Amino acid sequence: MNKSQVLIVIILMVLVESGLVKEATAHPCGRTFLSALIELVPCTLSVVPFSTLSPNEQCCTAIKTLGQPCLCVIANGPSIPGVDHTLALQLPGKCSANFPPCN
Repeated sequence: MNKSQVLIVIILMVLVESGLVKEATAHPCGRTFLSALIELVPCTLSVVPFSTLSPNEQCCTAIKTLGQPCLCVIANGPSIPGVDHTLALQLPGKCSANFPPCN
């Protein structure tokens, strides 16, 4: 992991510990919000504000492995510091995952 990825993981851990993000599995994803986010750490450089980087192979593999239910849980969850929501929503298309839109 590079420094920015470590920082994202630390921020996520702080959010969970502070109670701002609930660690629960009451959704069709089958994973906790935090564990799903950690799976997406390889995507970090593609979703930081003003990024022009395309997602790498590890990111696309994570997107496809998590699947649409987990990605929707994340997309509909709280905002994540240091992540451009618009860029994050474009990842499945950039990875040719072609999931249906989240509700």
